Amino acid sequence: MLRCEINGLVYYRFVNLASHDGVFHGVFTRLGGVSPSPYDSLNVGHFVGDDREAVETNHDLICQTLGISRRDITAAQQVHGGQVTLVGPEDRGRVIRTTDALVTDAPGVALLLRFADCLPVLLYDPVHQALGLVHAGWRGTMAGIAMGTVAAMTEAYGSRPADIIAGLGPGIGPCCYQVGTEVIELVKANFNPWQELLQPQGDGSLHFDLQEANRRQLAELGVEEIEAMQLCTACRTDEFFSYRAEGGQTGCFAVVLGKRG
Repeated sequence: MLRCEINGLVYYRFVNLASHDGVFHGVFTRLGGVSPSPYDSLNVGHFVGDDREAVETNHDLICQTLGISRRDITAAQQVHGGQVTLVGPEDRGRVIRTTDALVTDAPGVALLLRFADCLPVLLYDPVHQALGLVHAGWRGTMAGIAMGTVAAMTEAYGSRPADIIAGLGPGIGPCCYQVGTEVIELVKANFNPWQELLQPQGDGSLHFDLQEANRRQLAELGVEEIEAMQLCTACRTDEFFSYRAEGGQTGCFAVVLGKRG
């Protein structure tokens, strides 16, 4: 994990992805933008209550940092589901509706998703030059969205799981992610063994390990190179937005993945 700072704008990079020329990516924090509290300061969420002009400026700052244009970005209207969408060069500048994962092999396309506790999953196949970016909340995880994204890359571009490099970004950790009956039953139904993913607490509650669940799903498919940031957004509200920790009054941080044209 590499921590970068440019003019007060802070973002992270994965070591395994940074070693590949032509691939650009950034797991951005909440630091370095222009939004006021409680969206301070690099919020990229348009529908959280922040000033729209500030949000647009924050997008511009991210693009400047990565050396890309706003016209290059393909984003998504995320719905906490399991839908995966293929993106081509004709989708640059678009917001894809009702999807939580984007895949492409098109140079010059910058995939962008927004987060505030859910887990970012970045995927890169250096053999076929294919990319995938995933927004994995508990619903998407139970739907196998990370696995579905690998499957989409395999079907569309011929990717092999063993060739894919994965990065798991910051999300709410098992230290903070208390879950209720619905999630508990789904974890038990979808994971075997499930005991490692539901950690008992002193008060009798159970906490879900969202990152480990996605790591396990990818590993079971045959993805071998997986780098995990091990940063809890709820613990680290100094750097990241957390819907859970901040009671819903917060912004969203951006994750961007693409390859140079």
